[in-house]
Order: sequence, then C-alpha cells, then structure tokens
Amino acid sequence: MNNNKRKRHNKNDVSKKNQKPPSNKEQEIPSASTAKRTKSNEPSKSSNFFEKMRARLSGGHFRMINEKLYTCTGKEALDYFREDSSLFNLYHAGYRTQMSNWPEQPVNVIIKWLKKQSPSFVVADFGCGEAFIAKSVKNTVFSLDLVSNDPDVIACDMANTPLVSSSADVTVFCLSLMGTNYQTYLEEAFRVLKPGGWLLIAEVKSRFDPNTGGADPEKFSKAISELGFNSVKRDFSNKMFILFYFTKKEMKNAKRKEIEWPSLKPCLYKRR
Repeated sequence: MNNNKRKRHNKNDVSKKNQKPPSNKEQEIPSASTAKRTKSNEPSKSSNFFEKMRARLSGGHFRMINEKLYTCTGKEALDYFREDSSLFNLYHAGYRTQMSNWPEQPVNVIIKWLKKQSPSFVVADFGCGEAFIAKSVKNTVFSLDLVSNDPDVIACDMANTPLVSSSADVTVFCLSLMGTNYQTYLEEAFRVLKPGGWLLIAEVKSRFDPNTGGADPEKFSKAISELGFNSVKRDFSNKMFILFYFTKKEMKNAKRKEIEWPSLKPCLYKRR
C-alpha cells in the first residue's frame, strides 16, 4: 500500500513538472475586471484639468472681490454683497486659501491676547468674517460684518453699527480696514468703546511700508491718537502683519481738530 501511495504521489509530481510556466506576456496581461478596477482608480486627465480650472476661477473671483472691497466705501461694499450674497462666500473661500500660506494668523494672536483678559470684557469684532473670535473665547462678542450667514453675526456697515455707545471693552479690526473710508470705522469703534477700552488693529505689513507706497505707521498712530486714543504698543515682530494696541482716553478732547488720515495701501493680489 505504501508503494501505491508513493507511485501516485510521484505521478502528481511529474504532472506538475510537465506544466509549462505562463509566458511573460501572459503574466503581464491583467484580467478584464482587474483592468477595469485599475482604470477607475486612476484620476482622469480631464478631471484634473477641470479641478485646476475651478481653482483658477475661484482664485480669480477672490481677487476681483478683494480689489472691490479695498477700493470702495463700506456702504458700496454693503450694497455689493446685498445684490449677491454668494459673493461673500466666494471671497471667504479665497481668503482661507490665502491665509493657509501664512505661518501665523493674526486672529490667533488676538484670541490669545483676549484669553489673558477678563472674561467679562465685551468684544466688538468689526469685519468678523467667519466669527472665529466669538467661537474661541468665553467673552460676549458682537460679531459684525457686511453679510450674515450665521444668526450670531450682525450684518451692517462698519461705519454704522447697531451697538450702543460706550458698551464694549474691546474693539477688534483683524485685516478688516478695507474701505476707502476706513477712518469712519475707527470713529464708530471710538463711539462704542467704553473709556479705557481697547482698540486692536491687525493689518498686512506691506500696507504700512512707506518704501513701497504704504502708510507711515507713525502718522497712522498719530491720527488714531488725535481721534481720542492712547497708543500702547506696536508689534512688528511678525513677517506678514503688524499689530497696533490702543486704549480709549478717559477724557474727551475738548476741541478735536480735523484729523489727517493717511491713505492705506490696498492689499491686492497679483493676477495669474
């Protein structure tokens, strides 16, 4: 019996040895189902092309809206977005893309500063965008912008807000002094601030570089001081932005002379 088993085993071995290995050509040809799966997993050239086109068009819309906001009044910007509120979403989508390239974002520096202050401070965030400050601190925050896609955001002209006079402890402008009448936004911030309250301004550094057409930071600070503020600090340490810290004077200026406001250079992105 053992011999028969051995014979059968040997016969099977011989049959395996006599089988020809598949040729290289046969090994390389995948089955139809495998080929179909591989093809479906690979992104098509046309889809990549359309994705690039969509990104380019989105970037073009952002640059167009961005230029509009820097070169018109706040009232004109408000009317612009009222005509088509979807432009506001386009703008902020592009804004997020631009900000993703910055090593540090000014809103995070402001949030960090606020967390060191009293949680009882009332904050007015002028040009709040997606209201990151309100979402990040325990303080009461009035989030103000031209369009409201959030029930907690107040849609208004930054020069004419519904806030009560002397009701805020902190006012914030984070990359939002965009209109040609930006000084009226600061006058509104002065109105809503309590005496001794804080004014924080974060702006793109190039807007305050006199060598490239930007405003002189000294003249800017002087104008705000003449409005009724004390200059506390200027932070130039960041590569991308500058931070100004002011406090509202306890006493009003008896006779305020006409203020010479410097022209702030628009922050325009190059067309590609």
